[in-house]
Amino acid sequence: MTFFREKFQASPIYARVAPYVIFILLTVAQEMFGEAARYWFYLGKTLVGAWLLWEMRPFVSEMRWEVSTEAIAIGVGVCLMWVGIDNLYSHMGADKAPWNPRAQFGEHSSLAMLFIAARVLGSTLVVPPLEEVFFRSFLYRYFVRTDFENMPFNRFHLTSFIVTSAIFGFEHSQWLAGILCGFAFQWLVISKNRLGDAIAAHAITNFLLALWILSQGAWKFW
Repeated sequence: MTFFREKFQASPIYARVAPYVIFILLTVAQEMFGEAARYWFYLGKTLVGAWLLWEMRPFVSEMRWEVSTEAIAIGVGVCLMWVGIDNLYSHMGADKAPWNPRAQFGEHSSLAMLFIAARVLGSTLVVPPLEEVFFRSFLYRYFVRTDFENMPFNRFHLTSFIVTSAIFGFEHSQWLAGILCGFAFQWLVISKNRLGDAIAAHAITNFLLALWILSQGAWKFW
C-alpha cells in the first residue's frame, strides 16, 4: 500500500482534497518555467492526476461515472454557454499567452500532437473526477457540516450552492462561465442525488470544448 493510499484510507477529507490540491499546485508550477515547459508540466500533471485517481478510487465511493440523459444535456448545454457568452464579459488573465502547442512546436509536429492529446485526455478524463469530487462532493457538503459524508447529495443549501460555484468559477479565466457551470453541475448532483452524472457532464463539456478549440483554432479557451 502506497503512502497516499494509506492517507486516503485514513482520512475521507484527505482522499478528496489532497489530489485536487496537488493537481492545482502543478498547474501553478507549469506557468513558472517558461513557455515550452508549461506543456511538459501539463503532460506530467495529467499522468500524476490519473495516478491519484487510481489511488483514491477505493476510498471515494461516490466517484462513479453515470451517463444519464440529464448529464448529456447539461454537458452539451454548458459547452454552448461557455462559448456563447465568451464575448460578453472580461476574463481574468486575458494577457496570458494562450495554450497553443501548434504555435509553440510547429503545426504538424509530433510534440504538438502529443501535447494536444494530453490536453484532450486530461481535460476529459482526469480533470472532471478530480474537480467534481473536491467541489461537489467535499466542499459543497463541508460548508454545511464538517461530517460531510453524512450529508446527502440531494440536500440544497443556498449559501453553499453559491459560494462553492463562485470558487469553482474563479478557478477559471472565464470566471462567469465557470460560475454558471458550477451552478449547473451542482444542480445535477442535487437532482440525481449522486456525483457520477456531474462527472460525466463535466467530461462531455470539456471534450466538446476541446473539439471546438481544435476545429476553430479558438486557443483562448485553453
